[in-house]
Amino acid sequence: MIITRVETFAVPPRWLMCRVETDQGIVGWGEPVVEGRAATVRTAVHELAELLVGRDPMRIEDHWQVMTKGSFYRGGPVLSSAVAGLDQALWDIAGKALGVPAHVLLGGPVRDRVRAYSWVGGDEPADVADAVAAQVEAGFSAVKMNACGRMNRLATTREIDGMVDRAAAVREVLGPDRDFAVDFHGRFTVANARKVLPHLAPFNPLFAEEAVLPEYTSRLGELVTGSPVPIATGERLYSRTDVLPALQAGVAVLQPDLSHAGGISEVRRIAVLAETFDVLLAPHCPLGPVSLAASLQIAFSTPNFLIQEQSIGIHYNHGAEVLDYVVDPAVFRFHDGCFLRPTAPGLGIEVDEKAVRAADGSRADWRSPLWRHSDGSFAEW
Repeated sequence: MIITRVETFAVPPRWLMCRVETDQGIVGWGEPVVEGRAATVRTAVHELAELLVGRDPMRIEDHWQVMTKGSFYRGGPVLSSAVAGLDQALWDIAGKALGVPAHVLLGGPVRDRVRAYSWVGGDEPADVADAVAAQVEAGFSAVKMNACGRMNRLATTREIDGMVDRAAAVREVLGPDRDFAVDFHGRFTVANARKVLPHLAPFNPLFAEEAVLPEYTSRLGELVTGSPVPIATGERLYSRTDVLPALQAGVAVLQPDLSHAGGISEVRRIAVLAETFDVLLAPHCPLGPVSLAASLQIAFSTPNFLIQEQSIGIHYNHGAEVLDYVVDPAVFRFHDGCFLRPTAPGLGIEVDEKAVRAADGSRADWRSPLWRHSDGSFAEW
């Protein structure tokens, strides 16, 4: 079996998919994308495809090594995401060729259900409470919310009170047996995070996500030591070497993204590395169906897995939904807020190729919002 063609498709709302075809008719799908830079990653995918066409798709590890190390300049979100999507597609092909789900090739399942959380929005306590109540009604036992909107470099009393009020409203709806996480989205300085986290601790968040930007991973140790809330990070870390300082700093939860951090091959290694630090894995996934399917293959085969993010119905999905691009959405059906183990070969889903081809290029590339502080200076989104 050899790879004969690699195609890419930019589809709404903000996703890029790749299709890897073989001479035996087996097709693998991947989702290589950097949100807001889909066109750039698309170019990188086709550059890397030159290394794959005409070669055996089953040599996954060798392909990963060549794609990541075959150029003098390595790493970074664009290259790592391009590799990630192609790697997902190769695992999809391998599973289909052998007639087993990818997680079986990773050592087999270690659980039967994967707990998931749903994102909730709203700037006012009542809005957040209503959104959480809807997710509880839908069967979820965990949600995640933004800690804040645009944030001053050091929080005002009003900003802190707003965060506390929202956390209190969410905890009241959830009760003592469900969880919520807060996403700081890299909007906080180290000093600001240290100032705010103790105010959230009484409401027992599951974790505080990306409390500081990845550029300041060297400061995570002091934040972890002083925080009463477990610290999570990793969505903007793209390799084992990237995550190692965060693990050494003592984070509680690591959040690699299957479409950014080198795909199934590298995230599997990141998970094993995290296990040696007694750190849990909660894969980042605000993306499409292939990324979610790949995440679940990791989740079902990873002992130190905690919880899975998913983007079905989230606020970013304008113009298309996760389930629009799969033939049978039943694999993503929730059962008491959990995914059941997929048993179909490869990544466990059948991509609706007709829908993907029809959607390709149907809308302009998504761009990250640009925020500014009240003085006109740049603010983190």
